Amino acid sequence: MEKHILLIDDSPTMRLSVSFCLRNAGYKVTEATDGKDAFQKLQLLKDKDDSLALIITDINMPEMDGITFISKIKESELKFLPILVLTTEDEESMIGKGRAAGVSGWLLKPFQPEQLLWAVKKVMWSK
Repeated sequence: MEKHILLIDDSPTMRLSVSFCLRNAGYKVTEATDGKDAFQKLQLLKDKDDSLALIITDINMPEMDGITFISKIKESELKFLPILVLTTEDEESMIGKGRAAGVSGWLLKPFQPEQLLWAVKKVMWSK
C-alpha cells in the first residue's frame, strides 16, 4: 500500500513540483493551500478512513501559517504524525519555533528531489 502524504503550500508551482517528485517516488499525495485548507482535507480523509504517513508544510501561508498549523496538529489525535517543513525560512529563531511546535525535519527551498525524498524516508522510517 502506498504511503499517503499531505502537502501544504500556498504556491501552486511549489505544490506541483513537490507532488510530482513524491508521486514519481510512489507516494499518494493530497494537496492543501494553507493550514485552514489542510484541516478541511484532514477531515475529509478521516471521513474516508484514509490515514496519513506524513505531513509536509510550508511556514509562510495565508489563513493559517505553518507554525500555527503544526501546533494545532500536535494537540490533536494526529500528534504522533511526523511533520516535515519545506520553506524559505532559514532563521534560527523560526527553526526553533518549529522544533518547539514539534516538527520532525526542516528543509529549505529550493529543494533537490533527492534531498526531499531522503528526508521523507527518514522521518517516516523513524515513526
